[in-house]
Amino acid sequence: MTRVITPDLLAAAQRGFKTSFQKGFAGITAMYASVATIVPSNSSEETYGWLGDIPKLREWIGDRHVKALSSKGYSIKNRKFEGTISVSRDDIEDDKLGLYGTRFEMLGNSAATHPDEITFELINAGFTTLCYDGQNFFDTDHPVGKPGAEASVSNMQTGAGATWILVDLSRPLKPFIFQKRRDYSFVAKEDGKTSDHVFMKDEYLYGTDARVAAGFGFWQMAFGSKAALTAENLKAAYEAMTSFKDDEGRPLGIKPTHIIVGSTNVFEARELLIAEQIAGTTNTLRNLVQIIEAPLLQ
Repeated sequence: MTRVITPDLLAAAQRGFKTSFQKGFAGITAMYASVATIVPSNSSEETYGWLGDIPKLREWIGDRHVKALSSKGYSIKNRKFEGTISVSRDDIEDDKLGLYGTRFEMLGNSAATHPDEITFELINAGFTTLCYDGQNFFDTDHPVGKPGAEASVSNMQTGAGATWILVDLSRPLKPFIFQKRRDYSFVAKEDGKTSDHVFMKDEYLYGTDARVAAGFGFWQMAFGSKAALTAENLKAAYEAMTSFKDDEGRPLGIKPTHIIVGSTNVFEARELLIAEQIAGTTNTLRNLVQIIEAPLLQ
Protein backbone atom coordinates (compact mmCIF):
# COMPACT_ATOMS: atom_id res chain seq x y z
CA MET A 1 0.00 0.00 0.00
CA THR A 2 1.37 3.40 -1.00
CA ARG A 3 2.05 5.73 1.90
CA VAL A 4 0.87 9.29 1.83
CA ILE A 5 3.82 11.66 2.06
CA THR A 6 3.09 13.99 4.94
CA PRO A 7 5.25 16.63 6.65
CA ASP A 8 5.69 14.25 9.59
CA LEU A 9 6.84 11.46 7.28
CA LEU A 10 9.34 13.77 5.58
CA ALA A 11 10.60 15.00 8.95
CA ALA A 12 11.08 11.42 10.14
CA ALA A 13 12.96 10.54 6.94
CA GLN A 14 15.20 13.58 7.34
CA ARG A 15 16.00 12.64 10.94
CA GLY A 16 16.95 9.15 9.83
CA PHE A 17 19.19 10.43 7.04
CA LYS A 18 20.81 12.92 9.40
CA THR A 19 21.46 10.22 11.99
CA SER A 20 23.19 8.06 9.37
CA PHE A 21 25.22 11.06 8.18
CA GLN A 22 26.33 11.89 11.72
CA LYS A 23 27.23 8.25 12.38
CA GLY A 24 29.47 8.26 9.32
CA PHE A 25 31.00 11.60 10.26
CA ALA A 26 31.76 10.53 13.83
CA GLY A 27 33.29 7.25 12.66
CA ILE A 28 36.28 8.98 11.05
CA THR A 29 39.45 10.19 12.74
CA ALA A 30 40.67 12.91 10.42
CA MET A 31 44.37 13.65 10.03
CA TYR A 32 44.34 17.32 9.05
CA ALA A 33 44.11 18.64 12.61
CA SER A 34 47.43 16.94 13.39
CA VAL A 35 49.36 18.84 10.74
CA ALA A 36 47.34 22.05 10.34
CA THR A 37 46.21 24.79 12.71
CA ILE A 38 42.44 25.28 12.52
CA VAL A 39 41.63 28.97 12.14
CA PRO A 40 38.06 30.40 12.17
CA SER A 41 37.15 32.73 9.32
CA ASN A 42 34.69 35.63 9.34
CA SER A 43 34.72 36.65 5.68
CA SER A 44 35.24 35.36 2.15
CA GLU A 45 39.00 35.42 2.67
CA GLU A 46 41.47 36.06 5.46
CA THR A 47 44.78 37.92 5.19
CA TYR A 48 47.68 36.76 7.35
CA GLY A 49 49.93 39.82 7.26
CA TRP A 50 51.82 38.66 10.35
CA LEU A 51 53.25 35.55 8.71
CA GLY A 52 56.44 37.42 7.86
CA ASP A 53 57.68 37.29 11.45
CA ILE A 54 57.96 34.55 14.05
CA PRO A 55 57.65 36.47 17.35
CA LYS A 56 60.73 36.47 19.58
CA LEU A 57 61.64 38.57 22.61
CA ARG A 58 64.70 40.81 22.93
CA GLU A 59 66.35 42.54 25.83
CA TRP A 60 64.58 45.84 26.48
CA ILE A 61 67.26 48.51 26.10
CA GLY A 62 65.98 51.94 25.13
CA ASP A 63 62.63 52.14 23.33
CA ARG A 64 60.61 49.12 22.36
CA HIS A 65 61.51 47.66 18.98
CA VAL A 66 58.18 47.73 17.13
CA LYS A 67 57.87 45.35 14.19
CA ALA A 68 55.18 46.25 11.66
CA LEU A 69 53.09 43.64 9.86
CA SER A 70 54.50 42.45 6.58
CA SER A 71 53.40 44.57 3.63
CA LYS A 72 53.25 41.48 1.43
CA GLY A 73 50.45 39.76 3.27
CA TYR A 74 49.19 36.27 2.52
CA SER A 75 45.52 35.64 1.86
CA ILE A 76 43.55 32.42 2.01
CA LYS A 77 40.27 32.56 0.12
CA ASN A 78 37.47 30.30 1.31
CA ARG A 79 36.10 27.74 -1.13
CA LYS A 80 32.62 26.20 -1.22
CA PHE A 81 32.11 22.44 -1.30
CA GLU A 82 28.99 20.29 -1.39
CA GLY A 83 27.80 16.71 -1.61
CA THR A 84 24.17 15.89 -2.49
CA ILE A 85 22.02 12.76 -2.54
CA SER A 86 18.64 12.56 -4.22
CA VAL A 87 15.88 10.43 -2.70
CA SER A 88 13.14 9.23 -5.02
CA ARG A 89 9.61 10.17 -4.02
CA ASP A 90 8.62 6.63 -5.00
CA ASP A 91 11.05 5.17 -2.46
CA ILE A 92 9.52 7.29 0.30
CA GLU A 93 6.02 6.26 -0.71
CA ASP A 94 7.05 2.59 -0.96
CA ASP A 95 8.92 2.65 2.39
CA LYS A 96 12.31 1.84 0.89
CA LEU A 97 14.28 4.35 2.93
CA GLY A 98 16.45 1.64 4.44
CA LEU A 99 18.31 1.56 1.14
CA TYR A 100 19.66 5.04 1.80
CA GLY A 101 21.14 4.60 5.27
CA THR A 102 24.50 3.37 3.99
CA ARG A 103 24.69 6.12 1.35
CA PHE A 104 24.18 8.86 3.93
CA GLU A 105 26.68 7.21 6.27
CA MET A 106 29.21 7.21 3.43
CA LEU A 107 28.42 10.88 2.78
CA GLY A 108 29.22 11.54 6.44
CA ASN A 109 32.53 9.71 5.97
CA SER A 110 33.30 11.86 2.95
CA ALA A 111 32.53 15.09 4.80
CA ALA A 112 34.75 14.07 7.73
CA THR A 113 37.70 13.19 5.48
CA HIS A 114 37.28 16.13 3.10
CA PRO A 115 39.54 18.45 5.20
CA ASP A 116 42.28 15.84 4.79
CA GLU A 117 41.79 15.91 1.03
CA ILE A 118 42.15 19.67 0.62
CA THR A 119 44.93 19.91 3.20
CA PHE A 120 47.04 17.31 1.41
CA GLU A 121 46.07 18.78 -1.95
CA LEU A 122 47.83 21.90 -0.68
CA ILE A 123 50.79 20.00 0.78
CA ASN A 124 51.32 18.05 -2.44
CA ALA A 125 51.45 21.35 -4.32
CA GLY A 126 53.95 22.85 -1.86
CA PHE A 127 56.89 22.59 -4.26
CA THR A 128 55.08 24.69 -6.89
CA THR A 129 52.79 27.00 -4.86
CA LEU A 130 53.78 30.34 -3.35
CA CYS A 131 53.67 31.11 0.37
CA TYR A 132 53.83 34.42 2.26
CA ASP A 133 57.36 35.42 1.16
CA GLY A 134 56.65 35.08 -2.56
CA GLN A 135 58.59 31.82 -2.89
CA ASN A 136 57.20 28.32 -3.22
CA PHE A 137 56.49 26.88 0.22
CA PHE A 138 59.17 24.22 -0.29
CA ASP A 139 61.99 26.11 -2.00
CA THR A 140 65.74 26.58 -2.09
CA ASP A 141 65.80 30.38 -1.86
CA HIS A 142 63.59 31.79 0.86
CA PRO A 143 64.92 35.31 1.61
CA VAL A 144 66.00 35.68 5.25
CA GLY A 145 67.69 38.72 6.77
CA LYS A 146 67.39 42.46 6.95
CA PRO A 147 66.27 44.32 3.79
CA GLY A 148 69.12 44.56 1.32
CA ALA A 149 71.14 41.88 3.10
CA GLU A 150 68.95 38.80 2.66
CA ALA A 151 70.43 35.35 2.29
CA SER A 152 68.73 32.43 0.51
CA VAL A 153 67.62 29.63 2.81
CA SER A 154 66.38 26.23 1.68
CA ASN A 155 63.71 24.03 3.22
CA MET A 156 63.75 21.31 0.60
CA GLN A 157 65.76 18.53 -0.98
CA THR A 158 65.46 17.82 -4.68
CA GLY A 159 64.99 14.38 -6.14
CA ALA A 160 62.71 12.19 -8.20
CA GLY A 161 61.23 10.09 -5.41
CA ALA A 162 58.09 10.17 -3.31
CA THR A 163 57.69 13.18 -1.03
CA TRP A 164 58.44 13.02 2.69
CA ILE A 165 58.20 16.01 5.01
CA LEU A 166 59.90 16.78 8.30
CA VAL A 167 57.76 19.09 10.47
CA ASP A 168 57.70 20.85 13.82
CA LEU A 169 54.17 20.43 15.19
CA SER A 170 54.93 21.73 18.67
CA ARG A 171 54.09 25.39 18.00
CA PRO A 172 50.68 27.15 18.19
CA LEU A 173 50.87 27.72 14.42
CA LYS A 174 51.60 24.52 12.54
CA PRO A 175 53.18 24.52 9.07
CA PHE A 176 49.75 24.46 7.44
CA ILE A 177 46.48 26.30 8.05
CA PHE A 178 42.95 24.93 7.74
CA GLN A 179 40.49 27.80 7.58
CA LYS A 180 36.79 27.37 8.46
CA ARG A 181 34.12 29.83 7.41
CA ARG A 182 31.17 27.41 7.58
CA ASP A 183 31.66 23.95 8.99
CA TYR A 184 30.34 20.74 7.46
CA SER A 185 26.69 20.08 8.30
CA PHE A 186 23.71 18.06 7.10
CA VAL A 187 21.23 20.09 5.03
CA ALA A 188 17.89 19.40 3.35
CA LYS A 189 16.22 21.05 0.39
CA GLU A 190 13.35 23.42 1.19
CA ASP A 191 9.84 22.14 2.03
CA GLY A 192 9.04 19.30 -0.33
CA LYS A 193 5.44 20.44 -0.72
CA THR A 194 6.57 23.68 -2.39
CA SER A 195 9.93 22.68 -3.85
CA ASP A 196 10.30 23.24 -7.58
CA HIS A 197 12.82 20.41 -7.70
CA VAL A 198 10.38 17.92 -6.19
CA PHE A 199 7.68 19.09 -8.56
CA MET A 200 9.89 18.77 -11.66
CA LYS A 201 12.11 15.78 -10.75
CA ASP A 202 9.93 13.84 -8.30
CA GLU A 203 12.81 13.52 -5.86
CA TYR A 204 13.96 15.07 -2.58
CA LEU A 205 17.44 16.44 -2.03
CA TYR A 206 19.67 16.08 1.05
CA GLY A 207 23.35 16.67 1.51
CA THR A 208 26.18 18.55 3.14
CA ASP A 209 28.16 21.68 2.39
CA ALA A 210 30.93 23.82 3.84
CA ARG A 211 33.06 26.90 3.20
CA VAL A 212 36.66 26.10 4.05
CA ALA A 213 40.19 26.42 2.68
CA ALA A 214 43.75 25.33 3.31
CA GLY A 215 46.87 27.48 3.22
CA PHE A 216 50.50 27.66 4.25
CA GLY A 217 51.85 28.83 7.59
CA PHE A 218 55.54 29.35 8.39
CA TRP A 219 57.77 27.56 5.87
CA GLN A 220 60.39 27.28 8.62
CA MET A 221 58.20 24.66 10.34
CA ALA A 222 58.53 22.18 7.48
CA PHE A 223 61.21 20.65 5.29
CA GLY A 224 60.06 18.84 2.14
CA SER A 225 62.11 16.24 0.33
CA LYS A 226 61.79 14.27 -2.88
CA ALA A 227 65.12 12.58 -2.28
CA ALA A 228 65.34 8.99 -1.08
CA LEU A 229 64.44 8.57 2.59
CA THR A 230 67.86 7.57 3.90
CA ALA A 231 69.67 8.22 7.17
CA GLU A 232 71.92 10.77 5.47
CA ASN A 233 69.06 12.73 3.90
CA LEU A 234 67.01 12.64 7.10
CA LYS A 235 69.96 13.95 9.12
CA ALA A 236 70.56 16.74 6.58
CA ALA A 237 66.90 17.81 6.74
CA TYR A 238 66.87 17.70 10.53
CA GLU A 239 70.07 19.75 10.80
CA ALA A 240 68.78 22.30 8.30
CA MET A 241 65.57 22.88 10.27
CA THR A 242 67.35 23.24 13.59
CA SER A 243 69.67 25.80 12.01
CA PHE A 244 66.95 28.18 10.78
CA LYS A 245 67.31 31.78 12.02
CA ASP A 246 65.08 34.86 12.02
CA ASP A 247 65.74 38.10 10.11
CA GLU A 248 67.86 39.33 13.01
CA GLY A 249 70.16 36.33 12.78
CA ARG A 250 68.89 34.68 15.98
CA PRO A 251 68.23 30.91 16.02
CA LEU A 252 64.51 30.11 15.87
CA GLY A 253 64.92 27.05 18.07
CA ILE A 254 62.93 24.84 15.72
CA LYS A 255 63.08 21.15 16.51
CA PRO A 256 61.33 18.69 14.18
CA THR A 257 58.80 16.50 15.96
CA HIS A 258 57.29 14.40 13.15
CA ILE A 259 57.91 13.05 9.69
CA ILE A 260 55.01 12.79 7.25
CA VAL A 261 55.33 9.93 4.77
CA GLY A 262 53.11 8.52 2.05
CA SER A 263 52.56 4.84 1.33
CA THR A 264 55.85 4.53 -0.59
CA ASN A 265 58.06 5.52 2.34
CA VAL A 266 56.24 3.91 5.26
CA PHE A 267 58.62 1.00 5.75
CA GLU A 268 61.73 3.10 5.16
CA ALA A 269 60.53 5.47 7.87
CA ARG A 270 59.83 2.64 10.28
CA GLU A 271 63.24 1.10 9.71
CA LEU A 272 64.99 4.43 10.26
CA LEU A 273 63.00 5.59 13.27
CA ILE A 274 61.66 2.51 15.06
CA ALA A 275 64.17 -0.30 14.57
CA GLU A 276 66.64 -0.71 17.44
CA GLN A 277 69.41 -1.79 15.09
CA ILE A 278 70.24 -1.31 11.42
CA ALA A 279 72.65 -3.73 9.75
CA GLY A 280 73.75 -5.00 13.16
CA THR A 281 74.64 -1.60 14.63
CA THR A 282 72.77 0.64 17.08
CA ASN A 283 70.23 2.86 15.34
CA THR A 284 71.05 6.40 16.52
CA LEU A 285 67.98 7.79 14.73
CA ARG A 286 65.53 5.67 16.69
CA ASN A 287 62.64 7.78 18.04
CA LEU A 288 64.20 10.98 16.67
CA VAL A 289 60.74 12.02 15.43
CA GLN A 290 57.30 10.43 15.29
CA ILE A 291 55.90 9.00 12.07
CA ILE A 292 52.67 10.24 10.48
CA GLU A 293 51.53 7.86 7.76
CA ALA A 294 49.51 9.86 5.23
CA PRO A 295 48.18 7.91 2.23
CA LEU A 296 47.17 11.19 0.57
CA LEU A 297 50.76 12.44 0.46
CA GLN A 298 52.09 12.02 -3.08
